[in-house]
Amino acid sequence: MDRRSIGQAAEAAAASHLLERGWRIVVRNYRRRLGELDLVARQDRVLAVIEVRTRASGAYGGAAASVTARKQRRIQRATEQLLQSRRDLRGLLVRFDVIVVYEPTTSRPRVEWIEHAFAAC
Repeated sequence: MDRRSIGQAAEAAAASHLLERGWRIVVRNYRRRLGELDLVARQDRVLAVIEVRTRASGAYGGAAASVTARKQRRIQRATEQLLQSRRDLRGLLVRFDVIVVYEPTTSRPRVEWIEHAFAAC
């Protein structure tokens, strides 16, 4: 499988994981010049901006460690743009999560959800 297919499988697994826990997917693959958002989900008054990661191995700190400070800033900028364009999302409590999907192309991928993975600067 190519990287794009693996990434799409990881995002699908992450979205399923969220839906099973009562979250509603608001936006998928929000792309802007300043950054991109993989998934944005809502439950009650909380808006979770979720970076989906997958890695072939846990070397170099694993998938969660790959969300660098630079990547965090890009996610935050894209979130600001999203909130400016979507009035219905304003006023919600925003948090930044990371979902790591292991073996995303298998029938039972393992999902690790890191809530409040980083804070806005």
